Amino acid sequence: MINKRFPKCLAILLSAGIFGGAAIAQAPAASDTAEWRIVDPANTLYMDIDAGRVVIELAPFLAPKHVENIKTLVREKYFDAQRINRAQDNFVVQWGDSSVAKTLVKAKRSLPAEFTRSAIGMPFVALSDTDTYAPQVGFADGFPVARESPQGAAWGVHCYATVGVGRDNAADSGSGAELFVAIGHAPRQLDRNITVVGRVIRGMPLLATLPRGTGSSGFYETRSEHTIIRSVRVAADLPAEEREPLEALRTDSKRFAEQTESRRNRKDEWYKVPAGHIDVCNVPLPVRKKKD
Repeated sequence: MINKRFPKCLAILLSAGIFGGAAIAQAPAASDTAEWRIVDPANTLYMDIDAGRVVIELAPFLAPKHVENIKTLVREKYFDAQRINRAQDNFVVQWGDSSVAKTLVKAKRSLPAEFTRSAIGMPFVALSDTDTYAPQVGFADGFPVARESPQGAAWGVHCYATVGVGRDNAADSGSGAELFVAIGHAPRQLDRNITVVGRVIRGMPLLATLPRGTGSSGFYETRSEHTIIRSVRVAADLPAEEREPLEALRTDSKRFAEQTESRRNRKDEWYKVPAGHIDVCNVPLPVRKKKD
């Protein structure tokens, strides 16, 4: 029998982030503009496919060499006409192919891994909740991060929508020529094993709903299954009128702290037992169109 109340229940569950969508949350209706930061066009990529545009915010504070190389690859049009060649259920969607014989001018085909960096000097807004994978987790410049201690190593956390660098077995075999985005439950086992370079802030449904590959590890078995990438551009390289003016809620703001606490202890009518705990990957990171 069809439950006629299902649509209402589904809406509640989606707003609660139960299905993993909390990483790309809708922005709060109103807020002091000082609590928002402009998403830097110099560190924003537009990846256009037939279904629409995917917007990626890069994180140079986590992986400066890889981010710079990715922007160089983009400016050399390395990704244009490349294909999304992998969609593994509850894991990742992957694109780019380092084996493609495209001429590189300044971009590098391999780089030393940037799995971690020093926590010293990194802005860090800690979550009070315990974490299974790291001594401390929280946020830095709007990205979910973890660290050993204020003086130890720090690294990007693999949440839904996190973008990482594909590689072979060798730690230094990645360059950003192959990228992936997490589309399922947070694959935290990848933390400190992958160079994290950013997160998708718009267009995740375009990637998360792609047909799953039937080959090993979700790779597509025929080229006809691939999704062609029309182009990838650095937002700052486009005329101002062609950019998407976006801003993100500051993770060091009072509103963000209040939002996190409200998610930790839900008082909605639907919730009967508040969790009293929140995972770093279930904290919404709101992004909205910049207000005039």
